[in-house]
Amino acid sequence: MASTRDWFETVAEAQRRAQRQLPRGVYLALVAGAEAGETMNENITAFSRLKLRPHVADLPTNRDLATTVMGLDISFPVICSPTGVQAVHPDGEVAVARAAQAAGTAVGLSSFASKPVEEVGQVTDKLLFQSYWVGTRDDILARAERARAAGAKGLIVTLDWVFDSRRDWGSPYIPEKLDLKAMLRYAPQVVLKPAYLARYLRSGALPDLGVPNLGARDQTEIPTFFGAYGQWMNSPLPTWEDLAWLREQWGGPFMIKGITRPDDARRAVDIGATAISVSNHGGNNLDSTPATIRCLPGVADAVGDQLEVVLDGGIRRGSDVVKALALGARAVMIGRAYLWGMAAGGERGVTNVLEILRQGVSETLLGLGKTSVRDLSAADLIVPDGFAIDHKI
Repeated sequence: MASTRDWFETVAEAQRRAQRQLPRGVYLALVAGAEAGETMNENITAFSRLKLRPHVADLPTNRDLATTVMGLDISFPVICSPTGVQAVHPDGEVAVARAAQAAGTAVGLSSFASKPVEEVGQVTDKLLFQSYWVGTRDDILARAERARAAGAKGLIVTLDWVFDSRRDWGSPYIPEKLDLKAMLRYAPQVVLKPAYLARYLRSGALPDLGVPNLGARDQTEIPTFFGAYGQWMNSPLPTWEDLAWLREQWGGPFMIKGITRPDDARRAVDIGATAISVSNHGGNNLDSTPATIRCLPGVADAVGDQLEVVLDGGIRRGSDVVKALALGARAVMIGRAYLWGMAAGGERGVTNVLEILRQGVSETLLGLGKTSVRDLSAADLIVPDGFAIDHKI
């Protein structure tokens, strides 16, 4: 199917359309990577080093893409990862949740999201709530319980963040709030993207940098992004004992996001985690960290079937999803890909990205002669020597 005004064929096309739609500063915030961006770029390019080994006959007419993650049945192994304040479209996380629900898959909602968890929980029954370690134990548990009351089925604790804001190419200006000074500074960019401005004017609101999920449901004053960020920077760093406590208090499906080492993966098993995400925060954490797909085999081997392994980072095609599953992942998470889709076409654009990946997974399974995503193994790939990180730890 050729690209049209209302449909794009690839995630790369979604990115190009997003760049045309968004003010420069907003777009740069989406494509930013820590420092030189080495990890962000390797997350993507590492997939090209893995080659597929297709068959040509006796191929399956029907392919089963369904799987289960964090106790949720999903129609194909792609989950929308929790990402922070989504100023690319007025509907933000609600649009993402609607698209994911229609596609039969799960959505992660960030504690730094721009929409309240109660609003998102109304449009999906496959909600996973994400939290950083911000505030006291009581603060974090209260945040999780609020999400549970809103319909969250699982809790994701993100740990791969070192507060590195340095960018060799320069970071885009992000205001504390959209006051007159900030609007005047952004005006030259916004005037060049009238469609972006028109979306917000039609919605009756300007982009909001508040984070409504960080406090109590009945809070009278929503913290700003930078206010919440400051609280996060001044919170005591979590210990494995803290994580074990939160897992026990939560009592439901529990994921630790940010694992790249086998020894950390085994500690996640020890505290009773349901799942881990092999993630380097999309290249926005510690630059020079290896691509997550290179870390995946060692982590998966370390934990076996003791918990579920999810991969996060660099997914741009259905074949990337298949490669991750072949190397031990249960499913993958996507972030930038669906944000580009939303910038390009709102909820429809997110649906478009999810359908691109669904079709790509099905087509790759066909070529490999597999009837199910559960049948994939490393034998379906050509993995170059030295590709997988073998920490021996």
